[in-house]
Amino acid sequence: MPQKQQTTADASSDPKKRRRVGFSSVDAGVEANECIKIYLVSNKEEVGASDIFCIDPVDLNSFFDDDGKIYGYQGLKITIWISSISFHAYADITFQNKSDGGKGITDLKSSLEKVFAETLVENKDDFLQTFSTESHFIRSIVSNGEILKHKTLDGHIKDSNSNSEVATSDVEVVRMVIGNIATGQLYSRVIPLVLLLVDGSNPIDVTDPQWELYLLIQKNVDQQGEIQHRLLGFAALYRFYHYPESSRLRLSQILVLPIHQRKGYGSYLVEVLSNVATSENIYDFTVEEPLDHFQHVRTCVDIKRLLAFDPIKHAINSSVLHLKQGKLLKRMVSPQFIPPPSVVEDVRKNLKINKKQFLQCWEILIYLELDPGEKCMSDYVKIIANRVKADILGKESETADKQVIDVPSSYNPDMSFVMFSSNNGEAKAVEMDSKQPNQEEQLQQLIDKRMKEIKLVAQKVSLSRVVYE
Repeated sequence: MPQKQQTTADASSDPKKRRRVGFSSVDAGVEANECIKIYLVSNKEEVGASDIFCIDPVDLNSFFDDDGKIYGYQGLKITIWISSISFHAYADITFQNKSDGGKGITDLKSSLEKVFAETLVENKDDFLQTFSTESHFIRSIVSNGEILKHKTLDGHIKDSNSNSEVATSDVEVVRMVIGNIATGQLYSRVIPLVLLLVDGSNPIDVTDPQWELYLLIQKNVDQQGEIQHRLLGFAALYRFYHYPESSRLRLSQILVLPIHQRKGYGSYLVEVLSNVATSENIYDFTVEEPLDHFQHVRTCVDIKRLLAFDPIKHAINSSVLHLKQGKLLKRMVSPQFIPPPSVVEDVRKNLKINKKQFLQCWEILIYLELDPGEKCMSDYVKIIANRVKADILGKESETADKQVIDVPSSYNPDMSFVMFSSNNGEAKAVEMDSKQPNQEEQLQQLIDKRMKEIKLVAQKVSLSRVVYE
């Protein structure tokens, strides 16, 4: 026994024989956005090329569990190619080594399948073959659809990034009913792009025949002289019943493939959808939670249609005259600045533009008739500011006869408040909390944002009027 203790002492006294104890570093993981690149390719030669189109997805992290990170890999790189011909996908995964660093090892295949589902091809050679075996995929799908006749005024689409034009003679919109097998197959292949590129999107029910798919198709002649059909974009709409013998159309999803964006195809598709609503006597045409960029496109299209609609011109001139003469009431929402109910109904009935969208357009129609240097422009800005405040705070805030203040409560301090009304509309002194200046600043930001939107649409519409007149 003493001999064993002596041995231990000897080991501790010799530095070379000391045992070292430590903790391995915990795997911090890597964000999906940092290690995944996605490319849209139209032929097998582009797979692996350096100058191909790279997709900028909304947020790849959301498709991975917990905090959106990938664990267990060092030097991880994931390159994904999506075919614009068949919409199959292939993922090339490389890494230096793989080990459990305390957070487990992410199952990359199952994570990618959350996005790409059955479109994900495991073998690269099989993926490359789809460019030939699936070359007529789109043509076979649209052969069962209904071609919608539509042309712009001059038969061309203007590229928003340049002055070049794209002929629309080879572009058509095909309507498909979601209920049939072919349409469901196509939608199941393009839904990964929707999930990647449209924030907050969810797949539609491909078994519900009330859904309609509108495909924007371009026909090109290849080197062999065969006509090839390319999908430029699509829109998914739901047809609701409207009593007694009509229906309403709601646009739920719209996407122009990134490589074809900013060339006017989105506006073209919206024009076709608007024509469908009017030609089929739909009650109205609405949009489900439009994103800012789409709302801009939609408003530009609607403004052009409204400018050509004679029944509203008198009402516009009347509001402009009141504004220039300074006769508009300085209230939250001046009655002279709002279109008469009969005009709102005429627009809905003939152009199928719903009231909310028309009121947004109305402000721009007024702006188009004003000179930025006129004195009345300051009144115009005040009216827009009042309208924005009324939308946020409610119309009752203009008289300040109702106020809401936070009060302490043992029940739920975060959700307790008192609302009171003063006598004869006179405001009582209330100590405002420290958040009030921030609220005013946020309101001003919303007002500035709205004015910027108005000016951008007015500028674009004015430019197109000059070009085509």
